Amino acid sequence: MATAANSNAIFETPPAIPKLCGFEKIRRKAKICCYLDKKNDGIQEPSRRFVLSVAAFALSGNAGVGNSMAGDNGFWITGPIPVPHAVNDINNKETGTRSFLKKGLYIANIGTKGRMHRLKRYAFDLIAMGDLIAQGDTLNYVRRYLRLKSTFMYHDFDRVISAALEDDKKSLTDLANRLFDNVEKLESAVRQQNLRQTESFHQATVSILEEVMSRMA
Repeated sequence: MATAANSNAIFETPPAIPKLCGFEKIRRKAKICCYLDKKNDGIQEPSRRFVLSVAAFALSGNAGVGNSMAGDNGFWITGPIPVPHAVNDINNKETGTRSFLKKGLYIANIGTKGRMHRLKRYAFDLIAMGDLIAQGDTLNYVRRYLRLKSTFMYHDFDRVISAALEDDKKSLTDLANRLFDNVEKLESAVRQQNLRQTESFHQATVSILEEVMSRMA
């Protein structure tokens, strides 16, 4: 099982910088033409645009190297964005989904420990969202923020439940459903621009978010 430190493998093992084949050859062949400035009787350096164009030409021959290196690191996709589905019983029983879910997002595979760390961090972010709600005229931003964070938490919870010990699955599922039931109520209040209900539902959700942080520690 991967540790939280290893969850961002793209930083743990940085890819080697591809050798710019032919760049030395191009540099030797390219003659930089300088000219005399009649006013200063000095030699002008080549323009920045010229230098960049030479570098771009040299890099163009290696354009495919980066794509091949990024193929299997879990952070890149080569086809359409997949639509993940929850396999555990964490959907709204009446609608069969969750109202806050955003579509068209790619959620990288960062392992169970990485998902637990993200659940803890996003729970803290949603608690801190109270400061944004308190401003009163920011509910449009609150809804976008809530939907984005909650969507990641929804899919992370589903994977964490699947990887949990059998004895822990039920309590984790109950926790996830209590959280997402409240988030749906909060999202509905925000969508209706009802500040009083938004503040009330957010406050009711804080204790559950604190429980999530404790459980994912």
